[in-house]
Amino acid sequence: MRNYALAVYILYAASILVGITAIVGVIIAYIKRDEMAGTIYYDHMQYLIKTFWIALAGSIIGWITSFIGIGLIVLFIVGLWFIYRVVVGFIKFNDNKPVSAEGWL
Repeated sequence: MRNYALAVYILYAASILVGITAIVGVIIAYIKRDEMAGTIYYDHMQYLIKTFWIALAGSIIGWITSFIGIGLIVLFIVGLWFIYRVVVGFIKFNDNKPVSAEGWL
C-alpha cells in the first residue's frame, strides 16, 4: 500500500514538468483507494484525488480566463497551490502521518 501512495506522489511531482503523469497518478489513486481503507494511506489517496481535481478545475479556469489577462495569475496560483499540496502531503506521508482531505491546504 505504501508503495502505491509513494508512486502517486512521485507521479504528481513529475507532473510539474510532464503534466500527463498526474493523470496516471489519479487513476492509480482511484484504483487503490478502497484497498487502503482504514489506513493513513486512504487519507493520502483522498487528499491526492482532491488535489488533482481542484488543480484541473483551476487550470481550466486559468486557461479560459487567460484571454482577458487574469488567467496567467490564476494559473500561477494554481501551480503554487499544487506544489504546496504535493510537498506537504509527501512530508506527512514520509513521516507516516495522515493528511486531511478536508480544506484547501
